Formats: sequence, C-alpha cells, structure tokens
Amino acid sequence: MDLLTANDRTGDYPPTFYSSRLDLPARRPALAGEVRADVAIVGAGYTGLSAALHLALAGARVVVVEAARAGFGASGRNGGQVSSGQRVEVDELEARHGPEAARALWDLGEQAKSLVRTLIARHDIVCDWRDGVLHAECHARNVPSAHRLAERLATRYGYDRLEPLDHASLRDIVPSPRLHGGVLDHGAGHLDPLAYALGLARAAEGAGAVIHEGSRVNEIEESDREVILRTDGGRLRADQVILAANGYLGGLEPRVAARVMPINNFIVATAPLGPRASEVLRRDVAVSDSRFVVNYFRLSQDGRLLFGGGETYGYRFPGDIAGLVRKPMTRIFPQLADVEITHAWGGTLAITMSRMPHVARLGPRIASASGYSGHGIALATLAGRLLAEAARGPSEGFDLLSRLPHRRFPGGPALRSPLLVLAMSWYALRDRLGL
Repeated sequence: MDLLTANDRTGDYPPTFYSSRLDLPARRPALAGEVRADVAIVGAGYTGLSAALHLALAGARVVVVEAARAGFGASGRNGGQVSSGQRVEVDELEARHGPEAARALWDLGEQAKSLVRTLIARHDIVCDWRDGVLHAECHARNVPSAHRLAERLATRYGYDRLEPLDHASLRDIVPSPRLHGGVLDHGAGHLDPLAYALGLARAAEGAGAVIHEGSRVNEIEESDREVILRTDGGRLRADQVILAANGYLGGLEPRVAARVMPINNFIVATAPLGPRASEVLRRDVAVSDSRFVVNYFRLSQDGRLLFGGGETYGYRFPGDIAGLVRKPMTRIFPQLADVEITHAWGGTLAITMSRMPHVARLGPRIASASGYSGHGIALATLAGRLLAEAARGPSEGFDLLSRLPHRRFPGGPALRSPLLVLAMSWYALRDRLGL
C-alpha cells in the first residue's frame, strides 16, 4: 500500500486543527529538469528541514525534495509534546547498553530538547511553546516505580526538573478517575507541531536551502562520484543524500524499511470548552499516560481539548476517526461524553523494534534517520543536525546513534504488517485488562 496517497491528498495539507488556524504557505514548485546540489534531502519533515537549515547555515548548497508539502506528514499532525531524554527510559537503556552509553543517550535527548527551544528563539518561530509534560500512571501500583525513576534521574543524571505526583496532587491537575499519580516534567514542553515545521522550513529557505514540493523520489542511483535522485519531473544530482522520509519512505530504501515500521495514530480537537476546561486540565501542561497504546492530551490556546488515542489495525484510516478517539477520551473524561468534536485526523509515524531512532550510513554518500517511535519532535530535529554534521565530516552524536543495534521486523514485506497487528492487538488487550 502506498501510505503517501492511501489516506491523504498529497497536494494539500490535511484538515487538522493545526492547519485550520494557520496561514498556510503557497505551494512550492516541483523539481524540474536537472538540478545540482552539495546535499540533497528526501523529505521535508523535522529531520529533513533541520538538516537543510544546519547545512545551509554552514554554506552548503542544499535542495530538499518533498513528495507532498513541507510538514505534511507526522511532523505537522502530532500531539505536540517535546519530552525529555529518549523514548526508552534510562534504566532500560542501562540494562541494554551499559551506564556510560545510557548517560550519553540521555544527554543526546536533552540536547535535542534544547535544540528545539534554541531554533524557536533564534528563528522567531511562533508555535505556542509552553512548559510542562505530565506522565500519568494508569495503575496505582506503578506510581512508586515512576517516582523512583525520577529520583534516579535527579541523583545519577543531574536532572532535577521532575516533580513526583501522588494521587491527590495529580487529581489537582487532571481531575480524572482513571489516573493515579505520576511525574510532572517541568523541563519538557509542548507546541503547535505544524507551526514549528513551517517555521523550520522558512528558516531553512532563509538560510539558502531550496525546497521542492510535489517531488516524489522514485529512484536513487549511487556511483563513486555522486548520487542521482529521479522524480517524475527531473533529476537531482548531489555529492551527499540524506533520507528523511520516516513513515513515508516506502520501498525507496529496503534496508531502512526492514527496520522501521510505519503505524498510524489519531487525534481529535473538541469545540472550545470554556469554563469546562477546568474539568480536564487545571494547569497548562501536556499529559501522556502509561498505556502501551498511549493516550495523550493538552489544551489549545483557545481552550479545546486536543486528545490522541485509539488503535486500528491496517494502514487505512478508519471512516470515523472522531468515534474511534472519543472512546478513550471519554474513558479518561466521562464528563465529556456530550462534547462536540470539531476536528479529527490521522497521521503516519514510524517505530523501531527497540523504540530508539534508526540512524544509519547506507553508503559513502547516503545517510538516513527515522523511526522516532513517538518521540519525534526533539529527536528528529536533533537527527537533522547530526545528519548535517555527518554530511560534512565527523559527528560524535551520529556515530553514537548509528552504533545502536536494530533488529529487522520479522516476516519480511509480506508478513511484517500482519505480525505487527498481532503484537499491537496483544498489547491493547493488556491495556484493557489492566496488566
């Protein structure tokens, strides 16, 4: 299935709450004829736009080819949470890779979060940044371990921005009967993801990068002298190529596709809640819960609840996204059973077996980063910078991430999707049974 066209019209931004409130840019011209670049980038999401920005600021001739629109994919549709560290907690990273590597990976994650803040400030990106992400536990028995992890991060990693919450203090922030405690991360934050992506695109263009939209790459040809990317409208010749298409890479690079799996996620926006907003959140923070099929939510500036959740099995979006997401939303907030949903949308992200980013040198002239597993705003922005560094010379961060082992998804192209369905069904059942 072609995920780029299965659920969306690639010439338009999808009808999300984010796209409804922004002044969207005019469509950029497609690649035409033969074009030469120092570095060619496939994909204009966070990874590709960050790489383009950093390379252009360093003086490189950069051309980005995007099959749809800049910020069209997961970069413009996600829940907006900019979380700390990596997608995998430090205790598990220590068990997998040892304490030294775990600390280096934690530090990279913190660099990623800091880079997002820096780029927003440096390039005047208006994207509604607000501090605070609350990680809420669905089961009371797991609250003590969450608090122990916060203490471990403070004492061993020097991260003292975490506030442990018991049941009462969590209910003071999120008045839901389904949540039992957790940790509030004052060093994390949330933003408008599409506004951030469009701001990165403007900054990259301002630095000299060229972005071609409606320019899907059909073929990559690498030689000793250069790499040639072929689209329907032209050829892009470059010394280096960066692959930054994430869940929409498709069959363009099988070595990445074997280790990076696209999955769909869904979000709704309610009508403005007015005084009822205090029934949902009493502080302006984002929230994610501890389910494997995670629920996440925050309030918009005009008082809407933006809620992500629900699972489907298959790559086509369901016909009734609002109905799908209303179920977990009303499990957490039963008082919102009658609330109007004004926007409902889906998007395609990508995961890895390890839930760590897949960063790879695929050849002397080709590098790739993808598979951020739901932690993409910060990590994809950082990955773009690391890819830019690796295109020009040594990059310690690129090398660290590229050394992480990544297992192939089992089953090959024909079976890996059905096997993922089985696995996700199992974890969804565990969530429902409270295991």
